[in-house]
Amino acid sequence: MAEKHSEQEGLPELFPSPEAEGKKEEPHYLGHRGRLRKKLLEAGGDALADYELVELVLMQAIPRKDVKPLAKEILKVFGSFAEAVSAPPEELMKIGGVKEATAALFAVIREASVRMLRNRVSEAPVLSNWNGMIAYCRAAQGRKKVEVFRVLFLDTGNRLIRDEVLQEGTVNQAMIYPREIAKRALELSAVSLVMVHNHPAGNLKPSKNDVIMTKAVEDALKTLGISLLDHVIVAKSGYVSFRELGYLK
Repeated sequence: MAEKHSEQEGLPELFPSPEAEGKKEEPHYLGHRGRLRKKLLEAGGDALADYELVELVLMQAIPRKDVKPLAKEILKVFGSFAEAVSAPPEELMKIGGVKEATAALFAVIREASVRMLRNRVSEAPVLSNWNGMIAYCRAAQGRKKVEVFRVLFLDTGNRLIRDEVLQEGTVNQAMIYPREIAKRALELSAVSLVMVHNHPAGNLKPSKNDVIMTKAVEDALKTLGISLLDHVIVAKSGYVSFRELGYLK
C-alpha cells in the first residue's frame, strides 16, 4: 500500500521561517569591501593597485553594488587613479554608473590633496622647499583645461604671504597686466614673488608672449624693489623654470 504524502511535500516554501531568513547569504561584494578596507589600513596605500583605490572611493558613494567593474572602467578611460581623481566632474559623469555623488567625492579627494600640498608650501621658505612648491602648483593647475595664472607672494624670508589666482583664461591664453601684479605685491608688502601658469595642451615650451610678459613684469617689479624669483610653466607632464632657461637673471 502506497504511503500517503503531505500535500505540501515538494512545494517551495513560500514563507520561510525566521531561522531560514537569518541564514541568507550576504552579497559577495560585502566581504570583498571589508577585505579591501583591511588591506588599506594594515598594509597601507602602496599595497593597493589603482583599481582598488578607485573601488574604495566608489564604495563610499555607491553602498549597495559591486563596484569593481565600474572601477576598472574608470581606469580604462582615465589611465590611472591620479588622472581619475583629477578629471573634471563632467568627464567622470560621461561614464555609465558615475553619478553626481561619485563625481563630488572624487572632487573632494582632489581638493584635499591640493590643500595638503599648499599647507606644506606655507610651512617653509619657498626656495628651500622648491620641489614641494612645484608639486603643489602641478596638482593645483597642471591638469586644468584652461590657462590659469597664479602668483605666490613672498616675504623677506621667502615665506608665503599669499597664493592667488589672478586670472583664468582660455585653452591657450590668460591675459596678465604687469601693473596689476606690481600693485598687488605692494598691497601685500611682498618682497619677492613667483609666477606660475599652466599649458593645457601639455607643451612646456614658453611662448613668445610668455617671454615678453615675464620681462615686462620683471621690469615693473624692479622699479619697486621687488624681485621676480621665477616664472614656472606647469603641465601634466612636468614643469619648466624661466630662471633655469636663462630668461631671468
